[in-house]
Amino acid sequence: MEEKFNRLIFIPIAAVLFLMIGYQYVCPADSNTCFFSSEEPGLVERYSGSGFHLVYTEPDADEEELQSKITARFNFTDRELDRHADFNIRGDDVMVFLHIQKTGGTTFGRHLVKNIQLEQPCDCMPGQRKCTCHRPGKAESWLFSRFSTGWSCGLHADWTELTSCVPVVMNKRDKKSKIKRNFYYITMLRDPVSRYLSEWKHVQRGATWKTALHMCDGRPPTQDELPACYNGEDWTGVPLADFMNCPSNLANNRQVRMLADLSLVGCYNMSSMSELDRGHMLLASAKANLRNMAFYGLTEFQRKTQYLFERTFGLRFIRAFTQINSTRAASVGISEKVRWRIEGLNALDMELYEYAKELFLRRYQYSRQKQHQEERLRRRQERQHRQQLHRTYLSELWRLGGGGKEEDEEEEEEEKVLANVATTEDYSSQVVRW
Repeated sequence: MEEKFNRLIFIPIAAVLFLMIGYQYVCPADSNTCFFSSEEPGLVERYSGSGFHLVYTEPDADEEELQSKITARFNFTDRELDRHADFNIRGDDVMVFLHIQKTGGTTFGRHLVKNIQLEQPCDCMPGQRKCTCHRPGKAESWLFSRFSTGWSCGLHADWTELTSCVPVVMNKRDKKSKIKRNFYYITMLRDPVSRYLSEWKHVQRGATWKTALHMCDGRPPTQDELPACYNGEDWTGVPLADFMNCPSNLANNRQVRMLADLSLVGCYNMSSMSELDRGHMLLASAKANLRNMAFYGLTEFQRKTQYLFERTFGLRFIRAFTQINSTRAASVGISEKVRWRIEGLNALDMELYEYAKELFLRRYQYSRQKQHQEERLRRRQERQHRQQLHRTYLSELWRLGGGGKEEDEEEEEEEKVLANVATTEDYSSQVVRW
């Protein structure tokens, strides 16, 4: 009776165990193979041992195709390609966003305060421009940006201003002057021609950025060092030709100027050295500062920008970035001659962008390859784990099904057969000997 009961209960137990084995093969724990569609574009639901999670998935890139698209002009070391910021949001680390005009910085800045999965999300009240981005359990800000701390170092402060201003401002805000913080600088860059046209359209609509400080070596530039391009309150309705004809227009090579250390060239004093030497020094400084930043993205590569930010800081965005190409700059029709003129006015920016683009794409390629290696290692470990589970389950099935008793009987039968074989062999040998 007991044996019959064991046989009956064995069937449902075996079915459950077989299902568990099958599920481990199809969807192993902590793997990326079990995805379920989500209503949010660019997101999927991934199942792990702790439940379902919404994650952003970057489609696999054709690495060979990407390699062929990168024109190798610069030599980058593995250290420069492998970007990982050990950002401690609970400690004293601060992320500083250097916002260059018309590079998509407003959109990216909103991503930082509204779109990152955080233990303690930023508190963004309706109708308010700034959000409160505190560390978990502390009334201290981990983010220095337009949408978190405001323009605390001046409107669209550049690298020269931020590096001297941010530590002072953060000490005053958190009232901890003796704390040594780690500052992680990030920024966004854009194709110089598109950025220049976008700034022109913005100025044409009335933008001035008059409240920008342009502090350098402890003082703002004089009127002679930085003369205005227009008379009156603003430059509304300015034609593109007039916009390009102003020699002191800060739109020219804006990205290089905002990323370089202006102290190296006498700030805004153009008479301190020749224009050629000044340009060389500014470009070299901008490249070095950009290369050593914790992270930078490119407006033309939104999904790759999101991917590299997540890999660099170990943070995840809730919603996928969207690539928008229908900008005001894209709708501006210009002749080839005008394009050449804009490229000439932004020659330093053109060189910086080529440098930044190659470094960005190589970092993306390097990170993808590294991720593939990590995934292969994880799959190998998961496969070994599944094989171990499989052997354990089969052993358990054998035991629950009465396999132990049958195994003993088979072993006894095998011993009898071996004994008979041994006797026969011994008899045959004796016959031969006789």
